[in-house]
Amino acid sequence: MSDPRDISLAGGRLAGLCWGPEEVPTWLALHGWLDNAASFSRLAPLLVRQLGIRIVAIDFSGHGHSQHVAGDYALWDYCHDLLDAADELGLEQTTLLAHSMGAVVSCLVAAALPERISRLVLIDGLGALTTPAGDAAQQLRKGLRASRRSLSAPPRYPDVETAVAARVAGGVTPIDAETAAPVVARNLNDEGDGHVRLRTDGRLLWPSPVRLTPEQVLALLGSIQAPVLLIEGESGILGGRESAAAARSAVPTLTRRILPGGHHLHLEPGAVATVAGAILEWQAMEAGA
Repeated sequence: MSDPRDISLAGGRLAGLCWGPEEVPTWLALHGWLDNAASFSRLAPLLVRQLGIRIVAIDFSGHGHSQHVAGDYALWDYCHDLLDAADELGLEQTTLLAHSMGAVVSCLVAAALPERISRLVLIDGLGALTTPAGDAAQQLRKGLRASRRSLSAPPRYPDVETAVAARVAGGVTPIDAETAAPVVARNLNDEGDGHVRLRTDGRLLWPSPVRLTPEQVLALLGSIQAPVLLIEGESGILGGRESAAAARSAVPTLTRRILPGGHHLHLEPGAVATVAGAILEWQAMEAGA
């Protein structure tokens, strides 16, 4: 696995990792909620070597080494993270490689600014968490009440292994220690006394005060013009859910592949090569279209 280089973007507001030389085409990689740029540490080297590209993976605001921000972490704010990174890298149009929440952000930008996005490679993510219009007041109540509470100190652990174990035990989606290790390590600060502390902004756990409605999300997905490859894990988060089926049907340019693995299949040591192979196959198909 080739070592990535650190990168700083948006005046130091955003941090990230990059693989590959600067003179080749660049893909932007966008991680999932509570993860960071290291989410692509196993997939990116394979794609860089076999496609002859550079991959720049950013840490979204509040994640990894990027700065925390005041206020809420809304999906449309992450769209600005994507666009700020693309602008600084001189990418008038680019391919997005995105996992989970990063896939949601990618879909929003591709729908709103189709001229900026040439292709989408989405990994176990599509659409967005929604709230029916009739539940808007209750959703706003949750968000406002959460933001009025005092923020607790970030968790502190005696070592990295304990932090990884905490992620495995408390993760929203199932993940094993070997898969989780890269993203957990990047989310930690060394305290200087042998202990480590989580650097992720605790406000990321607060409920969103406002969510898009199901109808809005389907309309946005239907506006995507770029070719889309959706790679799902057999035991991922999409599967046969009714909302996922509706989301897939809404995208007019979607190609779907279901591969062995879970929600983080692009980071699972036993699954990542198959994910890379699916992307290479689709890339060749698109090039020959």
